[in-house]
Amino acid sequence: MKAIRTDQELECPRVDAGLRARGVELVTLPEGVTEEQLAARVADADLLLMCYTPITARVIQAAPRLRGIVKYGVGIDAIDLAAARQRRLPVVNVPEYAEETVAEGAFALLIALARKFGPLQAALRDTGWAWPSAQWLGHDLAGKTLGLIGVGRIGRSLARMAGAGFRMRVLGFDPFVDRETMRRAGVDKRDQLADLLAEADFVSLHAVLNPNTRHLIGRAELALMKPSALLINVSRGALVDEAALVDALLSQRLAGAGLDVFSQEPLALSGHPLSRLFNLPNVLLTPHLTFYTHEAMARLEEETLERCAELLEGRPVLVKSRDPRLRNQSHGVVFPP
Repeated sequence: MKAIRTDQELECPRVDAGLRARGVELVTLPEGVTEEQLAARVADADLLLMCYTPITARVIQAAPRLRGIVKYGVGIDAIDLAAARQRRLPVVNVPEYAEETVAEGAFALLIALARKFGPLQAALRDTGWAWPSAQWLGHDLAGKTLGLIGVGRIGRSLARMAGAGFRMRVLGFDPFVDRETMRRAGVDKRDQLADLLAEADFVSLHAVLNPNTRHLIGRAELALMKPSALLINVSRGALVDEAALVDALLSQRLAGAGLDVFSQEPLALSGHPLSRLFNLPNVLLTPHLTFYTHEAMARLEEETLERCAELLEGRPVLVKSRDPRLRNQSHGVVFPP
């Protein structure tokens, strides 16, 4: 057996050791591997593990021995699912390993922005102190309104932290979650995105990326938000029209943003469409690492190995995700009861 794991920069020592212990020949490839290079390496592979690298139709077609594709993570927008279905090739992700972890990361960005921890830390590094002048006035969270776009497992975790923990009012927009489910999670459902955006002091994105949600937050939506509002995105960069977001931040039409995900990754200090954000004191940037804790990585690696074992042994692979794009599979998969 042979397995290819892309995105070797994301170290997964348990996965690598576990596969090799099964006698699998494992080849790891770096971030940035070209489509041509990947297509050549998967030609004799039985298993393909990926995190960020695009898995195109050409790559899938170049791998006649492939038994399945394992996304060691959640988002599946980089995989050509139509090409995989045409090949009757199972695709599976690991959807539950970092629900609380990512929610904690989103909340960390939210509170850091509200209390201006980023520029305060920079000021102390530059001068050693900061006096209580108007530029450092922050905001309480208690009594403020948090708007969740996407009220799945991560969104509901964040709702619990904000509502029960910090006495915030929580609104939710999600066409796929009913009002009663939101109510039980402490979330007041809004049927229209525009209504949520107009009411919220903080907006946090927790939606999947698909053709219907790409640029879900564009110029028109940003214009509906309060000038004092803060935007948090720990889901997918392309949920936001990033050019419009940069304009809104530079023009102070929006008070600030905390971003962990970007349409074009990695970021760069110069030459990147979002390079100007590095110099804005009201923006916090993290490098797509809100998922990255000891505990979450242990869960991720354990379940990744479970899914790999199923595929290598010729068993149906367990698809825990509720994403309809994975639920639509009918070959080589099994779903939990």
